[in-house]
Amino acid sequence: MTSFERIYANRQAERELRRISNYYASSKDAPTRHKCFISYHRADATEVLEFVQRFEQVFIPRVIGITEDDPAINSNNTDYIMDTIREKYLSDSTVTIAMVGSCTWSRKFIDWEIYSSLRRGKVNRLNGVMGVELPSVKNSGAKLPDRFSDNLGRRNGDGYACYWPYPRSDQDLRDCIQDAFDARKTRDDLIANSRTRKVRNLNCD
Repeated sequence: MTSFERIYANRQAERELRRISNYYASSKDAPTRHKCFISYHRADATEVLEFVQRFEQVFIPRVIGITEDDPAINSNNTDYIMDTIREKYLSDSTVTIAMVGSCTWSRKFIDWEIYSSLRRGKVNRLNGVMGVELPSVKNSGAKLPDRFSDNLGRRNGDGYACYWPYPRSDQDLRDCIQDAFDARKTRDDLIANSRTRKVRNLNCD
């Protein structure tokens, strides 16, 4: 796949992710699945779409994240920015899933979404936080976002967040999501969110 084809495929995937998210946002069905905000780098959109389509029977996806077009990001008021992310993007989700690819660590908006997920405020409630390794980095490994790493323990369960390999089954993912959901009450004392908010995207070669 050429660079142009990859960009086009990711843009198409982003449109489909928005459609799926909007569908569930307007659904009146009583949910029996946890609502999960998907935090991802747009360069990984095709992989993220495959994940959502494969597992959307396990969770209710919220996949529309903050972009440069949102005027809120230009505010000098951090509380206002984080409240906006909570209300407008994380919405009524209870778990944030960071989809980890090769350059996820470098994106400022992913840092902001994790920041807001970990923050209590007037409109903010905690989200459970978990990461999923995308297939494209399975063999090479991936650098994790700093704020996410701050919340990992030496092993899963020792920190507020957990990092998981790509799920092999519905039950694998269901268990991971439930762990993150429960952590809001059982491991909230382990939250580390004092790191300065990332102000720009970093170079990722």
